[in-house]
Amino acid sequence: MSVETEHTNPSSAEHEPTMEFDEWEPVYEAILDDFGYDRAGDVRGRDLLASLLETSLDPADLSSIRDATVAVSGAGPSLETEQALERARAADAVVAASTAVDTLASHGIAVDCMVTDLDKNPDTVVDLTERGVPVAVHAHGDNLDAIRAVVPNCDAAAVLPTTQAAPRSPVRNYGGFTDGDRAAFLADHVGAARLTFVGWDFDDPTVDATKARKLEWAERLLVWLESRRGERFAVLDGRRDEIETDAIPISE
Repeated sequence: MSVETEHTNPSSAEHEPTMEFDEWEPVYEAILDDFGYDRAGDVRGRDLLASLLETSLDPADLSSIRDATVAVSGAGPSLETEQALERARAADAVVAASTAVDTLASHGIAVDCMVTDLDKNPDTVVDLTERGVPVAVHAHGDNLDAIRAVVPNCDAAAVLPTTQAAPRSPVRNYGGFTDGDRAAFLADHVGAARLTFVGWDFDDPTVDATKARKLEWAERLLVWLESRRGERFAVLDGRRDEIETDAIPISE
């Protein structure tokens, strides 16, 4: 879904951005239950990632995102439309999920941060870190081999390690489940003034059933994030009333 405008609340940049794990944990448990994932596997991923990093990026160093209009880029087919590309170019900063980085680069658009669980384009991950571009590398129970294969080749100073499980230094938890919504939660944590969304295709007919369910969770989590920010994201317009949010602690 590609949209032209985003709604914002002037007070959104003044919200308290930090996601505490006790806020995230009930939602995390609902996700685990829905997919049948093993929490212990996420912990193993977190600890493996931590063990491979002698140093890592401090999120405070993501200064280009703070107080900025941030384009949160998904990797959906609509990203290659001229409308989406122009909105990415117009943003102050871009935080992009996975292969969205490559699509944007092919159109001359650089990103300020990549968010990935390493399931695709590992060469892009390594290249970005070597150029000093931050990459939020996510660890979970199903990507241990990718962590072992990719992370040692990265410049650790540009790696921001993340987890869905309880944070353990240096691995942090900002909230979010898919690469795309984790990118939004990260931008929120750093202090983005405004979030705009490009390349988000919730009804993409090319994805399999599991990915479709993950996109449903991404919608729910964006509803939560907009309520936390006192904001309404246009990417959810026309869908918001149909999104099941029983597992999400929506603020009134």
